This record gives sequence, structure tokens and C-alpha cells, in this order.
Amino acid sequence: MKALERLQKILAQAGVASRRKCEELITSGQVEVNGETVSTLGAKADPAVDVITVKGRPIKSENKLYVMLNKPKGVITSASDPQGRKIVSDFLHGIKERLYPVGRLDYDTEGLLLLTNDGEFANLLTHPSHHVPKTYLATVKGVPHGSELEKLQRGIKLKDGMTAPAEVEYQDVDPEKKQATITITIYEGRNRQVRRMFEAISHPVIRLKRVRFGELHLENLQRGKFRHLTPKEVKELTDKALKTHKIQK
Repeated sequence: MKALERLQKILAQAGVASRRKCEELITSGQVEVNGETVSTLGAKADPAVDVITVKGRPIKSENKLYVMLNKPKGVITSASDPQGRKIVSDFLHGIKERLYPVGRLDYDTEGLLLLTNDGEFANLLTHPSHHVPKTYLATVKGVPHGSELEKLQRGIKLKDGMTAPAEVEYQDVDPEKKQATITITIYEGRNRQVRRMFEAISHPVIRLKRVRFGELHLENLQRGKFRHLTPKEVKELTDKALKTHKIQK
């Protein structure tokens, strides 16, 4: 007999949403098991036997998809947009499954974005305790002094608290335009974090591009194009997140 699994895990594995979002669906009374509303997070079920519905619709098992998109600037990292702006799914030509972003890139930020219908995988990579590194190329106004970059390396105070230490390195300096391009690697996922970090040292970001997520590199993937991750890449990302979590504990 198959062991029962937590309901939020079943929903996430079925591609309903991330695990945290599935927990919200449960606690808000939008999930039923065999016709009975379940609103406690400790509830378990057997997806092979039990009829599980979300908002009245039965869940279904989906093929797990893992996609890397080179998100263009001016695109919303969302499943929909009431203002009619372009969203990341507009670029996933030929994919019928509904995929969800793993974390976010803001409207003006471009680069590497992961999308999947595997909620457990998404939760693993975005959970604050797992500290998955994310690397950006930031072009900023002015040329920060080494002492200013050291503040970012040590951690800098933002409105929502101190940041974790970052890895920072000059890539290019343009004296005529009075700007610099800097590589920065962070281990958190706060809203607009890189932009706010550079604003805190009075060098606002002009252009921001994510070039690496965990072990994945954007490499030569063209803007607006996507590719599927290999099983090896999915395993490496998963193993890295689990290993980092174990070290932090």
C-alpha cells in the first residue's frame, strides 16, 4: 500500500502551484478530498485513490517540465496581467502545460528565469533556508569605490534588514558614460534586492541581467528564447539546494 502524503505536497507535485501557495489554498478552504473540505495543513491523502479537487476542479498528474527562459526587459513575471502587458508565458511557444516562475525577475530586469510545473522543485529553490546563489550583471551610475563594494560584500542594511554577504567584482568601467558594470552574486531572494543594494550605496542600477541561477548559466541563449533543462541539470540544482540547506543547519 502506498504511504499517504501531505496534501500540500500532492498539490504541488500535480503542478497546482508552489507548495506555499498550495498551503494557502488549503487553509482558505478551497481544497476538497472525496467531497470533504480539508483546511488543515497536516492532512494526508493518496492521490492514486482519493479524489482531490481545488476550487471544485480535480487535480491531474502532469509531466514535469523544467524550462530556462532568457526573459527580455519589459516582461511581467506572472501568469497573467490585467494591464495586458507581455508575460513570460507568451514566450513559451509549443508548451501547453501551465508553468510557474521559480522566483521572480522584475519588469525592468532581464535574463535567466526558471519555470516549471513542479511545485516541490520551485519551493526547494526559492525557500530562504536553501541559499541558492543567483548572479547578476549590474550596470550602475557612476563608478563605486572599492570601499562601497565592500559594504555589499559584508552585507548592507535595507529597510527589511541586513542582507547576507554578497560576492561582488568589477567587470567593466566606462569613464565617458560615467558608469560601471559589476558582477554580483546574492544568496537571498528579496524583492528588487540587487537594485536596492546599489541604491543604498548611491549607485542606482541602469541595467540588470541575471546570468546564473545555482549551477545554471544563461550562456548563449538568445533573448526571448527558452530551452528545457536536462535531467542532469535538474538533479544538480536539487542536490545543490539540499546540500546548502544541510550546511546552513
